[in-house]
Amino acid sequence: MKKSLERLSSKEGLRLLGKGKNLSKALRTLTYEEELVKLQIELVKLQNWVYENKKRVLIIFEGRDAAGKGGAIKRFTEHLNPRRYRVVALPKPTEVEMGQFYFQRYIAQLPNPGEIVFFDRSWYNRAIVEPVFGFCSEEQYEKFMQEVPELEHAFIDDGITLIKFWFSISKKEQKKRFEERKTNPLKQWKISPIDMQAQEKWDDISYYKEEMFSRTHTSYSPWIIVKSNDKKSARLESIRYVLSTVPYEGKKEAEVSLHPDPDIVQRYHRKSKQVD
Repeated sequence: MKKSLERLSSKEGLRLLGKGKNLSKALRTLTYEEELVKLQIELVKLQNWVYENKKRVLIIFEGRDAAGKGGAIKRFTEHLNPRRYRVVALPKPTEVEMGQFYFQRYIAQLPNPGEIVFFDRSWYNRAIVEPVFGFCSEEQYEKFMQEVPELEHAFIDDGITLIKFWFSISKKEQKKRFEERKTNPLKQWKISPIDMQAQEKWDDISYYKEEMFSRTHTSYSPWIIVKSNDKKSARLESIRYVLSTVPYEGKKEAEVSLHPDPDIVQRYHRKSKQVD
């Protein structure tokens, strides 16, 4: 109790209380921020190792709209050297790109030696978004589903470390976040026409999501499910997962646990319970 009071009386604690947070929420936020900083220190160490050893790391963030992908990427990159990482969020393909090999524009964004690349959505648009909203033909969809495991195997065989996250959110929580976007002027830019249909298309998205997992989850390129109804825990545990996966130097000196919570982050399994 004494330690909790000391933390709340700190500059950060008083700042949170001044924002109207009650004692328990303020303590939880303080704990989250302290843990996040320690994990971000490890990310800097990881980035240095990637750069010095000319490694290539690709981290894919997929999930339903408003699942927290962008917020997680922001926490991953907050203190990294901007010259040694990229965030890739490709717009709608141009007319020229639509006539190219489907993967071509994504291949152009793969990490260079010494670089970490974060994909805020990826080639997996063709696995879910495109068939649900009629942006591709059934033939294009089937061709993609057959090709993607082979292509990912080629990437990994060439030395790329590939991590695929699916941020899992419940229908109720998604609706809540959409309502917040509508009322918060700082978040209204996030609203898109597709977002507005996400709730009514929920079951269709669920069908294609399960097809994607079934056909593209492999031993060499597994899907990692992140339960993200709680944004803070999703951020912490997804960072922890990456740190636990990459064999960077200095892990033994970490002042924070590098073992992700299996109740929040786990490899996809047909029998595992998902929130979405």
